[in-house]
Amino acid sequence: MSAWVEKMFNLNKNNTNTRTEVMAGLTTFVTMAYIIAIQPSLMSDAGMPSGSVMVTTLLVSAIFSIIMGLFTNRPFAMAPAMGGNAFFAYTIVASGVATYQTALGMVFISGMAFFLLTIFGIREAIANMLPKNIKLAVGAAVGIFITATGLKNAGLITANDSGDGLVLASLHDSSILLSIIGLAVILGLMGRQIKGAVLYGIVITTVIGIPLGLTTMPDSFFQAPPNPAPIMFQVDWLQALQFAFIPLIFTFFTGDFFSSMGTLLGVGAKADLLDKNGDLPGIKKPFLVDSLATVFGSMAGSTTVTTYIESASGVDAGGRTGLTAVSTGALFLVSLLVTPVFLMIPGEATAPALIVIGLTMLSSLKDINFENTEESLVAFLTVLITGFTFSIANGIVFGVLAYVVIKILTGKIKDIPVGLFILCVPLVYYLWLV
Repeated sequence: MSAWVEKMFNLNKNNTNTRTEVMAGLTTFVTMAYIIAIQPSLMSDAGMPSGSVMVTTLLVSAIFSIIMGLFTNRPFAMAPAMGGNAFFAYTIVASGVATYQTALGMVFISGMAFFLLTIFGIREAIANMLPKNIKLAVGAAVGIFITATGLKNAGLITANDSGDGLVLASLHDSSILLSIIGLAVILGLMGRQIKGAVLYGIVITTVIGIPLGLTTMPDSFFQAPPNPAPIMFQVDWLQALQFAFIPLIFTFFTGDFFSSMGTLLGVGAKADLLDKNGDLPGIKKPFLVDSLATVFGSMAGSTTVTTYIESASGVDAGGRTGLTAVSTGALFLVSLLVTPVFLMIPGEATAPALIVIGLTMLSSLKDINFENTEESLVAFLTVLITGFTFSIANGIVFGVLAYVVIKILTGKIKDIPVGLFILCVPLVYYLWLV
């Protein structure tokens, strides 16, 4: 078994071992386990049975995380995308624009578009065509996104009464206090250079939350999974082909296209997987898995399935190969029987982990030439827009458009690849839609 694992994942070549990879997979799982509770909650508002959605979420996350690990040998875990699921539930279904079956059809069509673009190498070409400064900024942008997610989940940052700015929340709230304690624990463990500091911090914070009443012990640690049949194979892609739905499909497509690209480049940078040009070698493979996950996920009754930014937590714990992703997928399978165990972990325990992990990803900015105003402004804008709009896709879109505009205004139009001019057309349309 040991020989097979080494041959399959090249652990020695990647300077890692089985224990580290499995621990990294567990860390990734714990930081993204919130999707087990959030996805059913959102989809129930779209009229889908929450129990069936939970089982489908666990199955697609498990299957495609394992496929990602085996096929690409990269530490990227997968699950239904945040943002896309809310767009599905509220903008399309709850508002009465379409039924959830038709909305699943829109997801299916966008997934097929991903697949075709991947097969013909267009997604890979776009990723390689992006200017190096934007690729470097993407890593930091993903870090800002992760940190913002952690601050939001912790409740540390909130909108002020007028709604036109952000303020520090009251520190008298016990949930916020637990998040701060968790942050201190993780920073302390990391300062002592303890491997698995993030995972241990989450566990310790969860235990501390019990006397505070924030960690609720389940009545039972085991339960039989509900029947997923009611939502499986309900895709109505023919109805989704209506002309009026094209902008909605395009929104699904563009948002996930650039979020997925940003996650792969950002997490890849943290794992030192990028080459000297800021490209991820063999990126076509994870793109292919990503596209097939969306296609088959929609048929199983799931919203867009994508590579998760929380994969960075596993990388931070030492994960460097596909064994990390396989371990994460295996834990999703185990969760079919022990869901209550993972659902007891409060958001206040995972939020500090996201904050710390996001901050460690800002190191990619050190390779940007800040003496060159053209390069640094584009990079800074990519990071800034990602943080303030809470969207990796928005950050990359603004970064690409700003790069083209600045090069034109400074008389350096010859520096712009022809492909970027073509890419700008759908990017402008995307901004018009949002």
